[in-house]
Amino acid sequence: MDGPIGGRYPKPDRLERGRFTDGHTDFTVRASSDVAPDSFQVSADGNAADIVLIVSGLNSGRLHATWGPGWRAFAPDWKVWLEDAAYKVFYNGLRIGDPGDEEGRPGKVRFCDG
Repeated sequence: MDGPIGGRYPKPDRLERGRFTDGHTDFTVRASSDVAPDSFQVSADGNAADIVLIVSGLNSGRLHATWGPGWRAFAPDWKVWLEDAAYKVFYNGLRIGDPGDEEGRPGKVRFCDG
């Protein structure tokens, strides 16, 4: 079978839930296990070693967010946006915030007037 890597398609990562972007960096969301995961992690630019965020306590309801070393100093509103986007991807398996998709980008606010 012909494919992009060495003539074969790569095996799909069963733990990967999806991806999203803030328009500058691509983020990947991975579950801790494929059955009843208790945490998920967000990594940057396809590098699993560049941990942006780990959210634990999904099964217990005692949620705890741990930020990676290079990401702790980011603005609080960006961090809230990233957590929200990561939750959506984890639970829905969607790819959001693709370039050109203004609804998924940070800083955009939509109001309903009626």
